[in-house]
Amino acid sequence: MNTRPTILITNDDGYKAQGIRALTEIMRTFGDTIVVAPDSARSGAGCAITSRLPVHVEQVEPGVYSCSGTPVDCVKIALEKVLPCSPDLVVSGINHGDNASISLHYSGTVGAVLEACMKGIPAIAYSLRTSKKECDFAPYSAVIEEWAGRVLREGLPTDSCLNINFPEVPRLAGAKVCRMARGMWHTEWDDAGTDADGKSHYTLTGTFRNLEPEAADTDYWAIDHGMAAITPLSLDMTDYGLLAALTGKKQ
Repeated sequence: MNTRPTILITNDDGYKAQGIRALTEIMRTFGDTIVVAPDSARSGAGCAITSRLPVHVEQVEPGVYSCSGTPVDCVKIALEKVLPCSPDLVVSGINHGDNASISLHYSGTVGAVLEACMKGIPAIAYSLRTSKKECDFAPYSAVIEEWAGRVLREGLPTDSCLNINFPEVPRLAGAKVCRMARGMWHTEWDDAGTDADGKSHYTLTGTFRNLEPEAADTDYWAIDHGMAAITPLSLDMTDYGLLAALTGKKQ
């Protein structure tokens, strides 16, 4: 009888991305892996789903499936149509670009993990702060292995998952469990000219502003100081402080 865990792997950079290949190699030491990932980049897809078009899935090599949908579609369809059983762990990444602070709300990498979490499956998102398509992921393998192994052994609380971000450094200064930093994006659109009909066109860009750069308990602080940032996330977005204030009940 096969007692090895089943691990579902996805991302938002597409199944050909270097990051998902590196993550798959690491996960093979823990269990049987199946990759179901977008057929091309879906960065910024967040928790989007495909609702008006059919979603196509194709096996492109043994254990690797290409999906025409979003990262969330990949998880949904993997669980119902591809995997022979419910996976023991879902991992997403390694994303080329960090998904720290509020950026995680836009992230397809994190969206896939939240979908797994909704299904009651332990899940981890891994991202690297880089703009490169080709990266050296070796400096982060120990942390990836540590947390994947820990979650496989111990699980995660109901409705909780992990978001792990790395700085691009040759050697990590450590790993820190921390919260999301408060931040915002600004100057988000560049002029891209006008078309023949006189319609203005814009391309998405932007600069991130960390609103609490000195807060040492945040993900951005950890990454800025060369450390891996491990941030627990919850599906429950209720503001319990405001809930108590609005209802007049004590927390």
